[in-house]
Amino acid sequence: MLHSSDQILPLETLRAFDAAARTGSFSAAAEKLNLTHGAVSRQIAKLEDWLGLKVFERNARGVTLTNEGNRLHLRTTEAFALISVNSDRWVEPRGTAVVRLASIPSVSGLWLMPRMAALENSPTRLRIVLDVDNRQADLADEGIDLSVRCGLGRIPGRVSVQLFEEHIFPIASAELAK
Repeated sequence: MLHSSDQILPLETLRAFDAAARTGSFSAAAEKLNLTHGAVSRQIAKLEDWLGLKVFERNARGVTLTNEGNRLHLRTTEAFALISVNSDRWVEPRGTAVVRLASIPSVSGLWLMPRMAALENSPTRLRIVLDVDNRQADLADEGIDLSVRCGLGRIPGRVSVQLFEEHIFPIASAELAK
């Protein structure tokens, strides 16, 4: 099937594909997804039509991935894992306060990580979701509650508190220092 480059692959077909690839059967995939065998079969046909290639070999005992299907399954598994890992930033467990904290790698590794266990094991049942990155975090758009950055802390519309002074100095070999 021909489609423009701005059309996205029908995502519902990927759920059926992933379930069938994991179980090796359209029937087992249907049971896992609470669908009928026919619905899963139609989703796979829609996917194959959209891609213009076969992703499964059908046989009497179920289905097996083609080479193209195997490559697609590797990528969809990665994509679903990425979605799963990143979706927890919006899911708050009951009874646990969630704080979303963005920090630069040096502060995270040297200052914050040694203190994380104490914060998470406190009686307040605090869970910290840490986003480690060097770029300036957009607190509102990214759902970030707090951000730890280097600088003067003069950001309009934000409250800044100095945590400590940083001392930076070069380290070089004796040969290079000469």
